[in-house]
Amino acid sequence: MLPEGVSRALGLSDVAARAGVSHQTVSRVVNGHPNVAPSTRERVQQAIAELGYRPNAAARALVTGSTRTLGLVTSHINQYGPAQTLLGLEKAARAAGYSLSVAVLDEDSERAMREAVDRFVAQSVDAVIALSTYGQAVEALRRFESPVPLIAVQVGRDESRPTVWVDQEVGGALATRHLLELGHRTVHHVTGPTDSMEARGRLLGWRAELLAAGAPVPEVVCGDWWPQSGFEAGRELAARVRSGEGPEVTAVFVANDQMALGLLNALHEAGLTVPGDISVVGFDDVPEAGYFTPALTTVRQDFAELGRRGVQLVLARLRGQVTEAEPVLPRLVVRSTTGPARPRR
Repeated sequence: MLPEGVSRALGLSDVAARAGVSHQTVSRVVNGHPNVAPSTRERVQQAIAELGYRPNAAARALVTGSTRTLGLVTSHINQYGPAQTLLGLEKAARAAGYSLSVAVLDEDSERAMREAVDRFVAQSVDAVIALSTYGQAVEALRRFESPVPLIAVQVGRDESRPTVWVDQEVGGALATRHLLELGHRTVHHVTGPTDSMEARGRLLGWRAELLAAGAPVPEVVCGDWWPQSGFEAGRELAARVRSGEGPEVTAVFVANDQMALGLLNALHEAGLTVPGDISVVGFDDVPEAGYFTPALTTVRQDFAELGRRGVQLVLARLRGQVTEAEPVLPRLVVRSTTGPARPRR
């Protein structure tokens, strides 16, 4: 510790003296340099904690040319998927010694996306991560030329831009295959918004799995991610059950868990049992999914892994490395809303 009464700002030399290492070694640890022995790094980090030392970010940026800050441009942060992806990215960035500065778009437009990226570049961030699955913002990413590394998250495979993503088509196929293997002749689908690439991927996976099995492809019911639209979709499907028209309704794949909750409510109001009359699969595996009545079978996305891979890709680009990212694969979580198809009458 500094002598009592000394109020000057702490410096690297103070940390070096406490840890019994050189000024240069402390600098390497503070700046995340890999060539430091683990025991030495631990000793320096302990000295930093004991002294309460905080690096001067502005001075470090002048020396290293790095602010150790990543910019994140995102939208629809009130929805579960984007919110969890943001948390996964922030945790992974922090673990790598970076801070994350966030800009939330008011609209999914090319203009809004460009303005946000330009603001981050002006703030001298080391790299920009763009998280968007909607409309013009996604298309804009394919045309961007950025003076700092720019990667995209959750836009699917993109040859023009480094990307990390969860394979939504695989998830849609997993949900559909599970229901077909339970003996259901076909699977109905409640989609997400038409301008969402995630919703589109899940729909493509659903349709491809039905076609591969030679099963009828029913008309989809459109939703908007929220429980109310799931409730309305449930009412529509219940009406199809009562009318007996079109493909038999015994199984439904819902594009997210929040809509699935609304759908379960509507089926209950209509006097239909789950999974006795209709089996239901959701998507996302929200924390509440296991506590629905009955507990929801769903497709889980690993947002923590998505964040980790996103930050790994950023760091690789900052080192000048060209890497090919593999998609994060979702997995099916089987609970109580799915069961064997009832025998045909």
